[in-house]
Amino acid sequence: MTTLDRVRLVPAAPPVTVGAVGPVLLAAAAALVRLPFLLSPLTSDEGGFLVVAGQWSPGPSLYGAYFVDRPPLLLAVFAGADALGGALALRLLGLVAVVVAVLLAGRIGGTPAAAVAAVFLSSPLLGVMEVDGELLAAPLVLGSFLLVLRSVRADGPEERYAVPLAAGALAVSAALVKQDLVDGFVVAAVLLVALARTDPRGARTRALSFLGGALGALGVVLLGAASRGTGPLALWDAVVTFRVQAAGVISTSASSATSDRLHELVLAAVLAGLPLVAVGAVLGRGRPVADRPVLVAAVVVLAWEVAGALLGGSYWHHYLIALVPGLVLLVAACDGGGRLTHVTTGLAAVMTAFALVWSLSHPPALAEDQQVAAYVRSHARPTDTVVVAFGHGDVVRETGLMSPYPYLWSLPVRVRDPRLTRLDGVLAGPEAPRWLLVAGDSLSSWGLDADRAQSVVEHHYREVWSTGDWRVLERSRAA
Repeated sequence: MTTLDRVRLVPAAPPVTVGAVGPVLLAAAAALVRLPFLLSPLTSDEGGFLVVAGQWSPGPSLYGAYFVDRPPLLLAVFAGADALGGALALRLLGLVAVVVAVLLAGRIGGTPAAAVAAVFLSSPLLGVMEVDGELLAAPLVLGSFLLVLRSVRADGPEERYAVPLAAGALAVSAALVKQDLVDGFVVAAVLLVALARTDPRGARTRALSFLGGALGALGVVLLGAASRGTGPLALWDAVVTFRVQAAGVISTSASSATSDRLHELVLAAVLAGLPLVAVGAVLGRGRPVADRPVLVAAVVVLAWEVAGALLGGSYWHHYLIALVPGLVLLVAACDGGGRLTHVTTGLAAVMTAFALVWSLSHPPALAEDQQVAAYVRSHARPTDTVVVAFGHGDVVRETGLMSPYPYLWSLPVRVRDPRLTRLDGVLAGPEAPRWLLVAGDSLSSWGLDADRAQSVVEHHYREVWSTGDWRVLERSRAA
């Protein structure tokens, strides 16, 4: 037996062709369940990213006129959706991402892995109907897994050079969509370390190719971002430094709503069946795992994904989408998980079906957002501007107006402008917006010192309309 034979990773599931019936049918089903949601109102993140991406060009902030703590490839995707028509184009891109992810899961671990991807990428409990970074990155992560596995399972020239090169490009692309999704690097590190124990030269060659692909793709994206005025140092500040600062602000100042969301996140993961399927895969495997390095990689990457979901600090449901690639790899490593995995995946599918019915019969309460945006849109002049305090990028999008304040999300306000000094300057300055939209009785919120800004509002603005918690303020002509 050759050295390569001893370390070659045995496929955890029978080889799956691109046209395999099971994964194709599952991908089609995952696409169909998204159709009723294609025309749903934009969420705050979706609307905000479309606003930022639609005007992205050299400007005073990170992305033109606005700041957001996300990497540039995500904004490039949203820019493409905006150019193709906006909301519907974005939802269709999300549908394509899910279909590709399910098919890739099938290539990694056969029909059982594809079923896991299809079930969880269709579950409203994971916030999957919102097109956000985790959803768009899922096929990139799974693609990097597939190519790394192919690279270490064979020893031809293609598997030593071209395949890991592409795997590195996909792995870094996922991180350039959502900065904590470095799953491809985690899996590559574990598998290449395992390979290095008996084939150090082969492992080194693959590692260099992988890093070469990652650096090449990173360079292309950074050059594209720089051409639009977004430099690498500013990006580092936004996607790394800012996140550290934000974690500190959340830990010291967050309201009880944040801890409530943590409990809801854990409950959603349990109800969706994520831990159930993971345990079922491990306990239900029919024989000892032949592909032990892949099992180790799956456990390590799942641990990383769980940590990322918890350390994000805000605990939104769509954070759970990041766990799906690791769970797919775990099922593949456990040879499909046997009959027990079929049972647990079936139970998760039932919970997904209930969640889908509930979501369709109880659409999200975005009516007030739409009403306040419609009021401003019907009364505004084309040259008007608007500021929303704070967050609700969907409202800014629906008004059709620009904002002179660079923060469309509330967390950047709390981290970068906690005393609202910059907002004071905007509201009292020569480029003050005609419209100020406030959710609540005042600008006060956790982590903010709003006294001075509130006095500026009271001096320069008057309330002209309200609905629910929203108040529409218009700049006084005498101001």
